[in-house]
Amino acid sequence: MTDLTLARGTPDRARLLRLLQDYGVYTGVLVLLLFNFAFTPHFASAENFRTQAVQVAPVLIVALGMALAIGTEGVDLSVGSVMALATSLLSLYLGYGPWIATLIAVIAGAVVGVANGALIAFVGVQPIVATLALMVAGRGLALVLLPQLKDVHDPGLAALGSGDVSGVPYLVLIAAAFALLVAFVMRRTTFGRQVLAIGDSRAAARLAGLPVRRVLVVVYVCSGALAAVAGVLATARLAASDPTSLGTLMELSAITAVVVGGTPLSGGRVRIGGTVAGAVLIQLLTTTLIKHDLPPSWTQIAQAVVIVLAVYAARERGRR
Repeated sequence: MTDLTLARGTPDRARLLRLLQDYGVYTGVLVLLLFNFAFTPHFASAENFRTQAVQVAPVLIVALGMALAIGTEGVDLSVGSVMALATSLLSLYLGYGPWIATLIAVIAGAVVGVANGALIAFVGVQPIVATLALMVAGRGLALVLLPQLKDVHDPGLAALGSGDVSGVPYLVLIAAAFALLVAFVMRRTTFGRQVLAIGDSRAAARLAGLPVRRVLVVVYVCSGALAAVAGVLATARLAASDPTSLGTLMELSAITAVVVGGTPLSGGRVRIGGTVAGAVLIQLLTTTLIKHDLPPSWTQIAQAVVIVLAVYAARERGRR
């Protein structure tokens, strides 16, 4: 009887963990939506949905780059600092026009990605150490370039931050376009398959003749460039450059969105749809706590709990 109970209990537990990893993020989004519909005043308004979508767009864009890094069994802790660097450069070079300034900011993000990728792929530094170093250096450089908050007055950026197409904000459309692009790359291209192969086993990928170093550098370049784009969009939305606070703890939000979305920290798998849902979940969680008068620190605690649960589910599943 005991053996039979264990035999039945083990598959049930494994099935529950699999369902939690595959569909838990969607369930979480649904639960938070229903809760807010029922208990949060003015939540079910078009203006509120627009605000939520605009706020989640930069998080999603950063999380897409983070998903690529985690897919290779790495991580990019420098994304928040890249956002700060992007906003500093955008403000400094805005006199040359918004598109030139944006291009410079994105190139700077890509350069940080090259540095991260080179340290990881060629020097052999662990991703968490390499990106931590660039995280500190990037924020410091951003503050050297722009020591304090500066208002940004530019019609092009203002239109980008507040404009829309048929009621859908530009920021949301840009984030959706990047999500579709990354999903296509991961599902339909050789590069996407190489990323997953490296995440499964870097040594095996190298023995199979894959360009491991090149792929790793490209992954971190993409992560840096996407973080810079998010910095530009956040600056356009706020109409101000603030390298002191912009991007602070963004790496936590991005990692949470990716891991909760079903991408394991052990690499070898990237779930873009889950990452999108994870970013939405983090935004809804933050909104729920704020609208019910809980301090912002509770948001960080809640994110930490969500990460632990998601990592536990992935770890238990990996054992089976």
